[in-house]
Amino acid sequence: MKYILILFVCIASSQLAISQSVFGKWEILKESGEVRSIIEIYENDGIVNGKVIEILDEEKEDNLCVECEGEEKNKKILGLVLLKDFKKDQEKYVDGTILNPDDGKIYKSKIWVDEDNPNILNVRGYIGFFIKLWSGED
Repeated sequence: MKYILILFVCIASSQLAISQSVFGKWEILKESGEVRSIIEIYENDGIVNGKVIEILDEEKEDNLCVECEGEEKNKKILGLVLLKDFKKDQEKYVDGTILNPDDGKIYKSKIWVDEDNPNILNVRGYIGFFIKLWSGED
C-alpha cells in the first residue's frame, strides 16, 4: 500500500502499484485512518499533476471548493486537480503547488517516494522558503 503524508488531510494509502514511483492512485486518509478520497498522480508532457478521482463519503461527493479562488472556485472537489506543475529533480518532484480544498489555500510543494517504504509518498508544502506547513517523513 502507498501512503501520502499530508497534515491537512493526514495520511494516505493506496492498494495499487507498489513501486518507486509517484504515479498511480493514492488514498488520502483522515486522522482516524479512515479513507477520505483517492487521488491519481499522472504525468503529461513532463509535468506531474494529481487529481481527486474518488470521494468515499457519498454525502461529500458533490462538495464544492467554496474556499478556493480563481478558476477552482465553486468547482466540485471530485475531479479537481490538487497537485499541479511538478517537475522531476533526481528522485523528487519539485516546483509544484498543492491546493487544500478545505481552506482554498495553495502551497509551494515537493513530493517524493519514501526511500525506506515505496508505499509512502512524502508531500511537503511551504509558504516562502523556510516555513514548513506539513510534511511526510524525511
